[in-house]
Amino acid sequence: MERTLILCKPDCMRKNLAGEVVLRFQNAGLRLQAAKMIRLTDALLTEHYSHLTDKPFFPEIVNFMKSEPVLALILTGENAVMVVRDLLGPTDSRKAAKGTVRGDLGESNMLNIAHASDSVENAEIEVKRFFRSDEIPV
Repeated sequence: MERTLILCKPDCMRKNLAGEVVLRFQNAGLRLQAAKMIRLTDALLTEHYSHLTDKPFFPEIVNFMKSEPVLALILTGENAVMVVRDLLGPTDSRKAAKGTVRGDLGESNMLNIAHASDSVENAEIEVKRFFRSDEIPV
């Protein structure tokens, strides 16, 4: 069993779509292990997006991700990372197929409903980044 981290981004929260997004994951056989609302900070976003800090669009990402609280989720299941990434579709919602979360609900590269861990290794790092161990039921 794998686990993965999902962040329902500010556009998802503004559009009141978090329930639909969670339901799609659950309908695919994934289990919700933990969930919480969180207001992201500059420090947390700089750590999370450290691979983008030198890009000219980095401040825009930070401002967007801080614009509203996000819903952080831990999902578990067989091949959870790949299942979630397949359900979401490509990062750019304009390139995502209908039937995927981003293809149906997203708008652009940034307004793409959710962040998802891109590997099993990163999922473990991201789970620890966004959840304390006492926030995760065993």
